[in-house]
Amino acid sequence: MTNHSEATGQYEPDSSVHADGIARPADPFGEPVVTLRTPAELADALPYLLGFRPEESIVLIALHGDRGRFGGRVRLGVPERAEDWPCVAEQLAQCLVGGSERRGERPDGIVAFLCQDPVGAETGQQVVERLRPLAQELRTACGRLDVPVLEVVCIAQSRFWTYCCPDTGCCPPEGVPLLRPGTSVLAAAATYMGVRADATQSEIKGRLTPCETAAATDQERALDAASVALLPRMLRDAEAEAVAEGDAARDEKPVGVPGKACDEGQGVASDTLDLARRIMARLEAAPPAPGDTLAADNRDDELIAHDEAAALIFGLQVRTTRDRAAEWMEGTEGPSALRLWRALSRRCVGAYAEYAAAPLALAGWVAWSLGDLAEGQEALDMALGADSRYAFALLLNQACNDDMDPETIRRCLRRKREARDGATVHDAAALQDGATVRDDAAPPRRRRRRRPSRTASEASRGPGGPARGPQNRRQTARRVAKEGP
Repeated sequence: MTNHSEATGQYEPDSSVHADGIARPADPFGEPVVTLRTPAELADALPYLLGFRPEESIVLIALHGDRGRFGGRVRLGVPERAEDWPCVAEQLAQCLVGGSERRGERPDGIVAFLCQDPVGAETGQQVVERLRPLAQELRTACGRLDVPVLEVVCIAQSRFWTYCCPDTGCCPPEGVPLLRPGTSVLAAAATYMGVRADATQSEIKGRLTPCETAAATDQERALDAASVALLPRMLRDAEAEAVAEGDAARDEKPVGVPGKACDEGQGVASDTLDLARRIMARLEAAPPAPGDTLAADNRDDELIAHDEAAALIFGLQVRTTRDRAAEWMEGTEGPSALRLWRALSRRCVGAYAEYAAAPLALAGWVAWSLGDLAEGQEALDMALGADSRYAFALLLNQACNDDMDPETIRRCLRRKREARDGATVHDAAALQDGATVRDDAAPPRRRRRRRPSRTASEASRGPGGPARGPQNRRQTARRVAKEGP
């Protein structure tokens, strides 16, 4: 049971919580420390701990020390099937405790939140009772790891309930209204430290979700046309890359150096990256008006034609091209790239919903890199919803859950970019020197002839059957992409 007269959590804002990712110097009078003593204060604190207002979520937050200082946190959507709850509870508990141990500080306790609004004629109190077994599963899973759950708060319909306090005087069965946003001491402290929590989970998702408008039909037609135009080229590029890798292996040269289609300025990869750069410059020249995210997103959509979006969506399905695009993660490139990836995520309409995994993962990575962990995690979750085996999103999602510093990934991508740029300069110099080679130089080694690649119409046919339209073209493009981490 929670003793409401004692501290149940301590909120200490620091640079890891800032929504804008800017590490500020310590205040000469000390950073504000807010002590939370009641479930009402815990419920009020949740948006500031996550950076947004969760709506359909299970949240676990670690507590450390005698005074219950807040530590790591994990969040996942509430599974629809009750039979999945035990497995999800076990995974969340292991993720939170294991991540805290890897950072060198095992939790002394855990606070859990269940956030879900009523469905149909359901009341908030009925939501609480329906989720009660899930609350018990969370307490049991954490208890098996020898970490007690000190409080479980359920938030529904702008009210909250606690599963751990039987006192109907302070925690009545009909629930307690949430504090009015911005009126608590914690809200003042968070505002002072620059922590924002005004966006809701649905608002963040809305910026990344395709709109069901008449334009969606035009966009799907553009995607169909792009599949016909780009699939033969993607197949030829993939074959040329395989030949180049085989030659590099025979010559004992490292695979991955300039020489592939995407680095020679040829093929779909080069076209994709060049087009993306042009659109990013277009977006940068039209900065969005602050505050109105819907108007800003609509304006970005108007700046990108349907055929341009379709070409980029297909091009990003190739792993090496997507990895190159991930290098636009900071500086002046970062905000424009994030706007582009959001817009492309909104263009993966109809039968092409699975293609959203690539732009969503890129949006999640860039948002996280720029300091917006809330949007980063939401976008990565949506990427895994589009393709649960998408390795790029899986790795980034794990890094976010482990509170990994994105600078580690940024350094790796910077090194790759610098190495590629240096190798390109070296190859250009070698090519210029090679122009003076004598005419009687040794002829190039003959290559074994390979079977010609299939045409787009052949690629869209099943074995021995007629073409079956966009569905098979999409499957072929996914095979060409050869997704990897």
